[in-house]
Amino acid sequence: MKETNTKKFSLKDFLFRTLCDPVLWYNVLVMMALMYHYRNRDKTDEFGYVSSFFWGVLSFVIGWIMFRVFDYMQKHHVLGFVLYSITGAISLWFFRAVLEKGEEKYPITWGLWFLTPQDSLDYSKWYTAGLFILFVMFMSSVIYYFTRVRYRIFMNFLIFIIPFAIYGKEYEKMPTIYIVLLAVGYILLMVYYRQLRDDERTLFVDRKRAWKPIAVYAAAFAVISALIPKPTVEADRTVIETLINADALTDRLDAMINVFRDTSSADLFRRNNSQYAVYEAAARESLRIKTAVRSKYDFETDNWTSEYVDTVIDDETLEPPSDTFNIGSRMGLADAFLKAAELDSEFAEKYSLGQYVKTGLTEPDVRKVSFYMINWDANMAPVPQFAISMLYCSGDTGVYRLHGGTIMGINRFKVGDKFTFEYSTDTFFFNQRNKAFVDHLAGYNYRRLLDDTEKVLSANYEQFKDDEEFERMYEYFKTEYDFYDDYLENQLDYGDNERIKALADALTDGIDSEYDKALILESYFYNNDYVYDLNYEKGKKDNAETFLFETKTGVCYQYATSMVLLARAAGIPARFCEGYNMTRQEGGQVYHDTNYAVLEADGHGYPELYIKGYGWVSFEPTITDAIIEKKNKTATDMLSMAGFIMLIGSALVFLFALAYPWLSHKFFLFKNRKRMPKDTVMAVIHRICKVYDIDEATTSQEVRAFVQESSGADISYTADLFDRSVYGGENVNINEKEKALNEYIRAYEAFRESRKRRRITDR
Repeated sequence: MKETNTKKFSLKDFLFRTLCDPVLWYNVLVMMALMYHYRNRDKTDEFGYVSSFFWGVLSFVIGWIMFRVFDYMQKHHVLGFVLYSITGAISLWFFRAVLEKGEEKYPITWGLWFLTPQDSLDYSKWYTAGLFILFVMFMSSVIYYFTRVRYRIFMNFLIFIIPFAIYGKEYEKMPTIYIVLLAVGYILLMVYYRQLRDDERTLFVDRKRAWKPIAVYAAAFAVISALIPKPTVEADRTVIETLINADALTDRLDAMINVFRDTSSADLFRRNNSQYAVYEAAARESLRIKTAVRSKYDFETDNWTSEYVDTVIDDETLEPPSDTFNIGSRMGLADAFLKAAELDSEFAEKYSLGQYVKTGLTEPDVRKVSFYMINWDANMAPVPQFAISMLYCSGDTGVYRLHGGTIMGINRFKVGDKFTFEYSTDTFFFNQRNKAFVDHLAGYNYRRLLDDTEKVLSANYEQFKDDEEFERMYEYFKTEYDFYDDYLENQLDYGDNERIKALADALTDGIDSEYDKALILESYFYNNDYVYDLNYEKGKKDNAETFLFETKTGVCYQYATSMVLLARAAGIPARFCEGYNMTRQEGGQVYHDTNYAVLEADGHGYPELYIKGYGWVSFEPTITDAIIEKKNKTATDMLSMAGFIMLIGSALVFLFALAYPWLSHKFFLFKNRKRMPKDTVMAVIHRICKVYDIDEATTSQEVRAFVQESSGADISYTADLFDRSVYGGENVNINEKEKALNEYIRAYEAFRESRKRRRITDR
């Protein structure tokens, strides 16, 4: 006869047992790790941990209640299921209530908010609360069930990796503390709720006897995993990022997210590592691409928004462009001023332009570039810097030309659409006569100069209206002429910030040329210890002023914004442009006739300044080596190459491997004898990195130091020339090109000699 258990209920024991429940605490830890990802990113990192702790407290309270419901279900199946159903219904009611509250002011639905990377969205406390309700219900249910009711190691592992999957889908690193605690918690649960086979070879250990070694193991694991350095791993995320590629979802998501693109902020460019292809292009050189222009800056929010002057429609075609659709002019406004001087001798005499009428100006080369849309639709076309015209668009929509120099489709452009543009090379100011012409005109009353030029050109319009070049030049001049007063009204505003004004005045003091002023403002960031950091978390109140004078750390957005405001404070109209840097020579992945690829990670912000006598010119103040092509070979690439080598035969591979260094060296020299000087300088640095096995993300000065240390070769001249031409925009002549090639040859020979010396020493 069994003895009846007459032990009385003890509230103290009950609370101690349930509040110290390891399953409950593990559930809380999972929820804290999840909710940290959905923190308010306008706050600091410290606030992220505070909010995570807040959600952890709520998870503990709600989880404790849920676990009591589950305990009741195990004893009373029918009534327990009814109670659980009521709890679920109440949770869903709360979920629906907070979603309705969130949708009142938030511009996209909760589902799209959840699918979209959080660092590109504004924080929504209501949507975050709704997500918490769903996750706490789900996690409490599955964690309890697969530990207390039906223990399954595999299912527990799937639950364990859910937080990591949430972070992984947006390429965000989970804080180390959460990684360690989640791993320790998972191991402890796996051991504590283990199920062993009942046979003679299995030794059962009472849990009371096992807690000490388990605790020691868990503590040791936590300390070791936290202290031992982790290897750096660069993963190819292409497969993960292309798993979801449904056109309907992509179109819907992109259309909804465009609500946020009425503004530009640093979040668009910070921590942007996405390898999604945006365009493939066929071009002769690297280019800067423009997709949006903003003229109004808000110091409080650190955001740019578009003004009327940026988005007013200058021209339109209701059908897809089948002929030249004008955008700009070959020499900006300079050819209009020169043409007026050629047509009217009084105008030429008034502005002392006789010498320029005789000698003319040196026109930049005109080139073509073709872009293909990749992966998703868009409403803006990729416009290259110094665009002259759109020659072709394969889409089925008409287009608008906006005043900021961008092209927008009346309907959205589709994946596969092709655009061909004509543009002038960025060489106008490399010619001293051209620059002198612009500086000369800026010395006159510019408003009067514009008025006089318009009178001369309009008076001669009938005579030249059938001249395509005159028509394009006059159309561009007339548009810029009509909006010059708007530039003075909208694009000289720097918030009357005294510190920015004082810095701009100090930097440009004694300099008359506006172009020279712009170059000084551009180079200021290179010479004053500013740091480019994609992972930098700026404070909520940080803006262009704090970047300039305090943090000195940021991404292209901060550099471009600061240069725009400095230029405005110096009296030069300026605006913020959004687009891409096209520098990756990796085309041909989708369209065989392309040689460049533009990825989301190439998103870029840069300034444009209005230089009197010429018009809008783009500059590059951002200090980064991102324009250096970074080639990442994945394991899949190497395996594919290995398979190819096996097919062509090991003997041929061996012979080729012996001859390849010498052949590639000779081919490099042959190819670069015909290249443009600037392209050759870039190629030399790339080649030296390849020969010396240096990561191409390394700066040119670090490359110089490494080469000097490893082989004794000196490439200081080429490294400095690279910085001046790529970042400073200086022209490179033939003599400088030859010096760079000669330094490469010496560096190559020094490398071979150093390897020979090492082989002799090793013997």
